[in-house]
Amino acid sequence: MKALPDGWPRISASLVYDDARAAIDWLCHVFGFELRLLVESEDGKVAHSELVYGDGVIMVAQAGARPHYLSPKQAGGTTAQLMVYVDDVEAHCERSRANGATITTEPKTSDYGEEYWTDRSYGATDCGGHQWWFSERLRTGDPHWSKVRKRSARH
Repeated sequence: MKALPDGWPRISASLVYDDARAAIDWLCHVFGFELRLLVESEDGKVAHSELVYGDGVIMVAQAGARPHYLSPKQAGGTTAQLMVYVDDVEAHCERSRANGATITTEPKTSDYGEEYWTDRSYGATDCGGHQWWFSERLRTGDPHWSKVRKRSARH
């Protein structure tokens, strides 16, 4: 695989909001993202922005900034969920709740077995209707999928 552009993960997500500027402020204040870049279209809409959380990047844009940019409201609901690992899921959940996030699933621990992992996670809906999961890794095992990946990489 080729080298990645500086500051970019291999995969990132793009989210569209009815009011991208308000959503950017909300995501930074409530979920803890930091604004890295904001690009306006000729009519002043947010055509592109980059928000970072640790080494993760999401892009945020204004509905209608380009013809195919639809918000969850325009599309009839969100079509994806985003997952972010945080250092302290309990503290993150309380910060999100206190600042207006709708908590859809209270923090709970999911243990996938000795070979896999245990995460503590909660679900939330943001100001634009996008669905989020925030997780904290509690334990990592020796996941079967790593064995499958290693095996298939040889073929």
